[in-house]
Amino acid sequence: MSVRIEVTPQDVAASRFAVSPLIETMHAQWVLTGRAGPGPHRRWLERWRETYLELERRHPALSAIMWVAGNAGADNVDFVAPPPAGMSVPFEEELAALRDTPVEQAHAEIAHVLAARPPAPAPIRDLLMGGDVVRLVAGAYEALWTEIIQYGWPRFHAVLERDVVQRAGRLATYGWAAALEDLSEQVRWHDDGHITVGVRGLERHRLGGRGLLFVPSVFITSVGAYLAEAWPYALVYPARGTGVEPPAAGGAGLAALIGRTRARILAELATPATTTHLAALLGQSIGGTGGHVAALRGSGLITGTRTGRSVLYSRTPLGDALIAGSL
Repeated sequence: MSVRIEVTPQDVAASRFAVSPLIETMHAQWVLTGRAGPGPHRRWLERWRETYLELERRHPALSAIMWVAGNAGADNVDFVAPPPAGMSVPFEEELAALRDTPVEQAHAEIAHVLAARPPAPAPIRDLLMGGDVVRLVAGAYEALWTEIIQYGWPRFHAVLERDVVQRAGRLATYGWAAALEDLSEQVRWHDDGHITVGVRGLERHRLGGRGLLFVPSVFITSVGAYLAEAWPYALVYPARGTGVEPPAAGGAGLAALIGRTRARILAELATPATTTHLAALLGQSIGGTGGHVAALRGSGLITGTRTGRSVLYSRTPLGDALIAGSL
C-alpha cells in the first residue's frame, strides 16, 4: 500500500527544505521513551535516559502527549508540531507557535485521536482534555529542549543542514529523481511524474504547483508523509550521515597515518559537507577545521565543489579507498 503524489515541473521551484528543532525534540522523545529504536543514538540514549525519566516525573504532559503523538500507522495531533518555516528558526519561535494554539483546536485534535485508540487512563485523559493542555505540553517540551536536546543541537543541526545543502542542490540541478534516489527505500520517483511513498493507505494527492516541503530528521528511521490541510504537503525523512562514527577496526592505523581529526573528517565526508558543518560535527573551531580540510584536499583525499556561497567537500576515489581499507 502506498501514497501517490503527482507533481508538475512547477513543483520543483516551489519545493523547499526546513529544519525544525521542535519536531526534533518530539522525535527525540520517541527514542528516549523507547517508542522508537535508538539506532545510532544508543550512547546518547544511555547518557540522557535517567534525565528524561526525571523530566517525566516533573512534567506529566510528556507521558500524556505520547498517547496522541508518534503513533505509527495511526492519526496523530498536529498542534504539537507546527510546520517549520525555514532552516534556522529558533526553538523558541516554534514553541511560541505551539503556545498560540487555541485550546478548542487542541481538544478537537486530541478527541479525534483518542476516539481511535484504546481508552486512556483517567489522569491522562483529564490532562489532555483539560483547559491547560496547551500550556502544559508547551512547558514540557520546553523543559525537554532546555535540559536535554539543546546540548546536542549544534551537531544535530549540522547533520540536518548538511543533508539539506546536498539534497536541495540535487533537486534544483537534476530534478526529482536525483533528490529522492537515496532519501529512503520507502520513497520512489516514477518518470511519468509521480512519487510513491510506502506508508499506510492508498491515496492520491496532487501538488499542483505548491511544491513539497522536505524536513530531515536525525532521530527517525522511516519516512512520514504529511498530506493533511493542517500542514503543507511534506516528507519528513531520515537525514543522511546521522550515525557516522570514526573508522573502527583498523581505524587506529588510519589515525596514526593522517591524524585522528583528519580520519574523522574523512569518515564524515561519506556525506558531503562544508567546513562550517564539519566544525560543528567535530566540535572544533572553523579555523582549525579549515586547516585539516586544506591538508586533506592538498593530499588528493577530498575535493570541493562550490554551491552558492559555500564549498561542499566530498571524498575522492582515493579518499574512499583509504577509508575502505581502514574498516
